[in-house]
Amino acid sequence: MSPQQTIAHYRITAKLGEGGMGEVWRATDTKLGREVAIKVLPAEFATDPDRLARFQREAQVLASLNHPNIAAIYGVETAGGVSVLVMELVEGPTIEERIAQGPIPSADALPIAVQIAEALEAAHERGVVHRDLKPANVKIAPEGRVKVLDFGLAKAPEPAGPGVARARMLARRATSMMKRSVPSTPPLRAAKRAGSSSRPTRTTPTPCPGRRRGGSSSRSTAPAAIPSVRSRSRRAFPPPTTTASRRRRTNHSSRPPS
Repeated sequence: MSPQQTIAHYRITAKLGEGGMGEVWRATDTKLGREVAIKVLPAEFATDPDRLARFQREAQVLASLNHPNIAAIYGVETAGGVSVLVMELVEGPTIEERIAQGPIPSADALPIAVQIAEALEAAHERGVVHRDLKPANVKIAPEGRVKVLDFGLAKAPEPAGPGVARARMLARRATSMMKRSVPSTPPLRAAKRAGSSSRPTRTTPTPCPGRRRGGSSSRSTAPAAIPSVRSRSRRAFPPPTTTASRRRRTNHSSRPPS
């Protein structure tokens, strides 16, 4: 395979990579005028039943999946004894290439992990297990969209198989955990946006009147003592008059002055 070579109506333009299942090339769809990725199964592998089965399985698996975080397949072509998968071209680096540049900040890593989990959840819902998930098989598009690639080793059990229900449950759990781990607005950032009004203010306590710093007391400058609640309540609400109290007042008023 070389640039400017044509397979069906796809014109090869550049090599993108190479793996165990063959080479991946960039090509132009001359009918629709769009850029695509072509995975080529070399002629020497075409007679290998195992590799041929893997190649066909990948095409069938991708055709059964439709998710924004999984690279789509456009078709399968065969020309001159060469079989190719025509797939969506995903621009941008793989996670492996991104990690080689340095650690990925948590603000970027968590959304990436969530998108990977959502892609796997969609695959598991269809009974598909990737089985070859690694940084080299995940690409990050310039706009931040994550794409899971290379389903050549994927396993697609029967829909009623015993492992499908468990795979679906684990996928949902992983996706839910990832989403809960991504904060929508970090608390510190929210406080900065809201301004100082949302932050707790520290006030200096007012010293008690008549007390110096250090706890030593001095002459009190406090105002006169306020009448107790009990004395005020007695003046406002006198106790009820009873027969005994009336007699005492009568006897006291009837005594002659001394």
